Amino acid sequence: MKRLFAALLLACLLAPAAQALTVQQVTQATVPIDVLPFRNDAERARFRHLTGQLRCMVCQDESLLASNADFARQLRGQIFAMMQQGQSDKEIKAWLVARYSTFILYDPPLQASTIALWFGTPAILLIGGLVVAVLLRRRTRPADTITEDPGEDW
Repeated sequence: MKRLFAALLLACLLAPAAQALTVQQVTQATVPIDVLPFRNDAERARFRHLTGQLRCMVCQDESLLASNADFARQLRGQIFAMMQQGQSDKEIKAWLVARYSTFILYDPPLQASTIALWFGTPAILLIGGLVVAVLLRRRTRPADTITEDPGEDW
């Protein structure tokens, strides 16, 4: 039983890492970018990196780079135009956050409004693990420590 509990706990702890790896692989994959007139490969790489860090608000599980939604195409065009105007990645992200909130960022900053995003899942896993441990401990108490109910015999 302890081995099962340990395996379950290990799986719960490794799940976020596996998800992060999957997201990173999707953003690094060869995804066709809209036909945009990039000046050079460095600008193309900057565009890929920036749109890979942003969440599609329609798909919510895909980056702007990977999404084929109309909204994502429009936002990629807007980001490209802002890059052509000479805006930095920080300025572009600030504009997007002001318009769509920190939800658009795959890696939101640690603020009062994002504490649940950062610590909610680990807290739930910890509480769940504690509940399971307490229940298993109660269940495996020796029989001599359990008091019998001297209720009525039928």
